[in-house]
Amino acid sequence: MKLSYKKLWVKLVEQDMKKTEFAKKAKISSASLAKLGKGANVTTDVLVKICEELNCEISDICEIVPDEAAEEKA
Repeated sequence: MKLSYKKLWVKLVEQDMKKTEFAKKAKISSASLAKLGKGANVTTDVLVKICEELNCEISDICEIVPDEAAEEKA
């Protein structure tokens, strides 16, 4: 299982906000933004900053999805 941040990207599109603009407002680093873009793990602090900036719950920006490699083994 892994986290998907597709909900976050949809939310940013709905608010007509660019990723870099949002990262600046939420005070998250470009490295964290890159990790989010790749679907990699980020700290809970980063997720909290995002939720605070967007005034939302964590379930509004990410979800757990099956790992593709794990599905292939099954």
